[in-house]
Amino acid sequence: MIMFEKFGFTHTGHVSVILSDVLVTSSVTQPDPSRLGFFLLSEESLLQVLLEIQQTPTMCVLDSKYINLLFDFTMLSPPPHSFLNKSYPVTSPNEYSLYFANCVAESQVTMNVQTEVYNLDDGVKDYLSAGQTQLPTLFFLFSLAYFGFLGLWIYICYNNKRSVHRIHALMAGLLLMKALNLICAAEDKHYVKITGTPHGWDVLFYIFQFIRVVLLFTVIVLIGTGWSFLKPFLQEREKKVLMIVIPLQVLANLASIVIGETGPFIKDWVTWNQLFLLVDIVCCCAIIFPIVWSIRSLRETSKTDGKAARNLAKLTLFRQFYIVVIGYLYFTRIVVFALRTIAAYKYQWVSNAAEEIASLAFYSVMFYMFRPVERNEYFVLDDEEEEAAELALREEEFEL
Repeated sequence: MIMFEKFGFTHTGHVSVILSDVLVTSSVTQPDPSRLGFFLLSEESLLQVLLEIQQTPTMCVLDSKYINLLFDFTMLSPPPHSFLNKSYPVTSPNEYSLYFANCVAESQVTMNVQTEVYNLDDGVKDYLSAGQTQLPTLFFLFSLAYFGFLGLWIYICYNNKRSVHRIHALMAGLLLMKALNLICAAEDKHYVKITGTPHGWDVLFYIFQFIRVVLLFTVIVLIGTGWSFLKPFLQEREKKVLMIVIPLQVLANLASIVIGETGPFIKDWVTWNQLFLLVDIVCCCAIIFPIVWSIRSLRETSKTDGKAARNLAKLTLFRQFYIVVIGYLYFTRIVVFALRTIAAYKYQWVSNAAEEIASLAFYSVMFYMFRPVERNEYFVLDDEEEEAAELALREEEFEL
């Protein structure tokens, strides 16, 4: 079996399949066209089909009572130019996967396949799955929120020019990339919804997503090290973290593109999914190290530099930031995944909404904690404080 795509159908759902240049060859017997065909299969029925095959290994999946058979190859026009163009209504709303099955022993099939799955909304084709049709509006609203956030951040930085550091410019760039990423996601989904293709918006989406993700991990690492406001330099181990995280994010985004632009029908699609998850986990673990190092460093220096009160305030802030980062990573990697898994197919958009709400909350808390404000205990306010901080951070390194 080859799975082509998964789609959530309403009671007005349709699936259209166009086959051309079909050629079936077998080295053993004359191929029986009734043993090849396309069918729809729901997630619930898949378990029943697998159980049937396990109990009767010689059974052809096309004979199963749990599938919705669209057609077999007896319906093709005769060779040498075998061709088929059919559209089928989906009478039972559900989330189905479109499969091709070949039950002819030791045979090879070559063909050109074009599929079209959609729901009719007041007579207009909607090419987004039933649980994703709300995504264009959702992404557009969140993009407006981030553009407003960026305007507020620029206003805060302008009113506190003396406390602005290089990290605040990077944070502004992060907000801009997040807003552009969301507006491209909204346009991508909008054009897929009305035409079935993204019209190039997917390219812009992946570009801004790559820049945004790299910037996000970089900003978290740099804030965790205290770069630009506690010290104007990075230690070697902190540079190594960045040198690990950034290339891994390049690899993760490459895997994301392969997953998003292809499907289970290509070779190694599952491997790309596993690679993406592995790289993402490694990056999430790596960005925690600089925060922990800074917490340990502040804890030790607070005992010796005679400025226990200031260091305690900084230490408290770092601990809060550590908890916020852990909470954000846990929610967006574990809770969001759980929502995607347990939510009904009509409510797939809920997991996207939860992820965007969590991201906006994380950005808001992080930007509030490290905003450029006079007399913020985290930032260096005079030469004496700066020299003391630099001296403390150059002392003995503490490893995890």
